[in-house]
Parts: sequence; C-alpha cells; structure tokens
Amino acid sequence: MPKYIIRGGSCLSYIVIKCGGSVLDKLPDTFYKNIVELMEQYHLKPIVVHGGGPVVSNLLQTLDVQTTFVNGMRVTTEEILDVVEMGLSGIVNKKIVREITAQNGRAIGLSGVDNMTLEAEPLASNHKLGYVGQVASVHLTGLNALLDKGIIPVLSPLAVDQQGQRWNINADLAAAAVATTMQASLYMITDVDGVLHQDTLVPKLSAQEAEEMIDSGSIYGGMIPKVQAALNSIEAGVRKVVILNGAKKNSLMDFFIEEKTGTVFESVQRRNKQTVAEEVSN
Repeated sequence: MPKYIIRGGSCLSYIVIKCGGSVLDKLPDTFYKNIVELMEQYHLKPIVVHGGGPVVSNLLQTLDVQTTFVNGMRVTTEEILDVVEMGLSGIVNKKIVREITAQNGRAIGLSGVDNMTLEAEPLASNHKLGYVGQVASVHLTGLNALLDKGIIPVLSPLAVDQQGQRWNINADLAAAAVATTMQASLYMITDVDGVLHQDTLVPKLSAQEAEEMIDSGSIYGGMIPKVQAALNSIEAGVRKVVILNGAKKNSLMDFFIEEKTGTVFESVQRRNKQTVAEEVSN
C-alpha cells in the first residue's frame, strides 16, 4: 500500500492533476495509466484540469483571427472565445479522454461551463482583457457524480456566469479553485523534475524558502512561473501542491509510493499541524 494512502488516513482522497498545454505532447502512456491505477487500485478520486495554450494559438493563426495584447496578455473577445472553446473543450479535452480510455480507464470530458461547474466573475485586476475571468465558486455536483461511478472527470478551464456569459480562466487558477473547494492536493504536471539546487532535487519548500531561492537566483528562468503558480495556489487555499515531471515514466505513481520525486509546497497551517502531530507521537 502506498505510504501516501497510509499517511492520509483515507482511501477516498481527492486529487487534482493539472496539465499545462505545453507538456501534454510530452506525456507518456504510463502517465495516463497511473491516473487510472490511482483510482482503481488505490481508490483515490482524480480530477484532471488542463490548459492548451499552444493549440489555441495555432487555431487562431490557422483561422486568421486577429488578436491584440495588453501587457503581454491576449485580449479575449467573443470571437476568440469561440476558438478557445473549440481548442480547449474540443481538441485538447477529448485527446486526454482518449488517452485515459486507451489505458482501460473511464473518463468524461467537460468544461467549467457544463452544469456551471466553474462559476465565473470578471477578473477584477484588469478590465481591458475582455472575457478573461476568475472562478467565483466551484459546484461539485457533476464532478462527484462522475467520481462516485468510477469515472475520471477531465475539465477544461472555461467558466460561465449567472447570465450565461462564457469566461476564459487561467488553467492554474481553475485547478487551484477546484483543489481548494475539494480540499484536495494539487499536482502540477510539468516536464522538469521539480526545483533543483546545485543540481540536487529539493523535495520540500515553504513559501519563504522559495521566495529566497528566487531572489538569490537559485530558482530562475522557466522554473520561476511554475513555482509562482504553486505559491499562488497555496495562497488561494490549496493545502499541498506538488511540481512533478509527468514526462518521466511512472512518475505519478512513483510519487505516491515513495515521494522521492517532485517538489512539495505545503501551507504553513498544514506544516504546523504535522509538527504538532510529530511532537505528540514522540
């Protein structure tokens, strides 16, 4: 039995697995097999949340849809929303469903629009980006109905508000919202092993330690946005975030069995509880 299940004290734990669009083409068959195994053999309840930026960009170019940018971020119009929905909820979502099916798993693809799984509100920080929103609340009825039947939900990060307006949601924010609402751990799947210090994997980091490593230059380049997304998820209420290399064979299962891969970020509250538990047990 994996140590994670024993430590968690429950065989019915939710886990949210977030796959960025840039890593999807690098994931081996074993990645999807591991997701199926975690549900069927270890009775975990996985929810896959995905991005798909490269697919959307290619579609916009192919369809010759004009785009504008504000501070490096694409302005999302209704026309662009049509393409985003086509790319994310169509092409990318169904590809992941097919991959899970090929590993003898059962999966259903949906977007945050379906059953208002992700209820949206405008992104308060910038009104110039068009229909770029944030998650106001997560409605779990549909997700739980699928999970209770042994079906893996695959969720694209579009959302809808009370008036029926679609909103494009950053996939990291969508995954964090689902994980927070379900009190689940969040696994951010990348193509790197985790945070390295002098070529050695750092297994655990606090927010303060991560910020110090960024300031010192130990965390640099493409790792900075990955770590920042993990820290933002912790700040949003996720108790545990793991940066994990999904491109490595069986990395997901290896983490659950031994936790010798990836970098773990935990909330201060969770760490304090663990420290108290360890002191009591001693």
